[in-house]
Amino acid sequence: MRRALLVLLVFVAAILCGAGLFFHARLGAPYHGYAGNEQFIEIPPGAGPAGIGRRLVEAGIVRDRLTWRLALLESGAARELKAGEYRFSGDVTPREVVARLMRGNVFVRSITFPEGLAIHEMARLFEVRGFGTAAAFERAASDGSLVSGWDPAASDLEGYLFPETYALPRRADAGALVRAMVGRFEHVFPAEARQQAVDRGRSVRDVVTLASLVEKETARDDERALVAAVYTNRLRIGMGLQCDPTVIYALQKAGRYRGNLTRENMQIDSPYNTYRYAGLPPGPIASPGRASIEAALHPADVPYLYFVSRNDGSHVFSTTYQEHARRVAEYQGKR
Repeated sequence: MRRALLVLLVFVAAILCGAGLFFHARLGAPYHGYAGNEQFIEIPPGAGPAGIGRRLVEAGIVRDRLTWRLALLESGAARELKAGEYRFSGDVTPREVVARLMRGNVFVRSITFPEGLAIHEMARLFEVRGFGTAAAFERAASDGSLVSGWDPAASDLEGYLFPETYALPRRADAGALVRAMVGRFEHVFPAEARQQAVDRGRSVRDVVTLASLVEKETARDDERALVAAVYTNRLRIGMGLQCDPTVIYALQKAGRYRGNLTRENMQIDSPYNTYRYAGLPPGPIASPGRASIEAALHPADVPYLYFVSRNDGSHVFSTTYQEHARRVAEYQGKR
């Protein structure tokens, strides 16, 4: 009797050991049960482990529900799985599937908006990168109500879509992206800084408009506060800003810009033409980055009223027109 019981125990132990080895190997065995090179799966918020397992099996990512349950049991992570859309490609083990859902490695695509783009340029980039149509982006960016709390005059979001890299879900729409960009602007130019500008007699719209001119005039961080100072000094004495990028913006809005400024189109009758109309243009002409916003908030304490390009990305600054004229002859004559 004892011998029979011992044999039975050894037999059961052998079976359990074999099963353990089998399932241990199975949890480490790569699997690819779907057609094609990749498979996307959406895990909705609130989905339980069983529902997640069912989706994974139906999608061909995990072999069967038992394998999924064993992988979860081994990991102890049944309560740590995160919602979102996941992308799987090639062979993947059940352990790797669980680990990916634990980490929340959801699938996102990135889009980068450089500093100094206007809404229509951002819209083209949005379309080129395959996120949607340019028209959809422009419609979303026309919702000035998103910034009405600090700029009630805004009819659109020009200047308030912060230029940065954004990671988006595969099905992200233009509205979600635009809201994220405005949210990022609020973070970079927070309520305290906006209030400080207002306390100094400057509206948020004025600051961002000035920052957009700075952004379009120079890409050098060491020049931004100087450019801001030139325009601030001109505004203080009632001198025209005479900013070429504002004329280009006016021409673009009118559908008349062909890549260069001519004597004729420098006369365009637009409030954005700072050669014809004194003061700041009606609003931003592009989305400024953090450095240009800081420069607009804190212009350099210098007397400059003029600057001219050295044709190498840098500029030379002058206080008097006579000095400026000499610099123009010196640097523009080399072109």
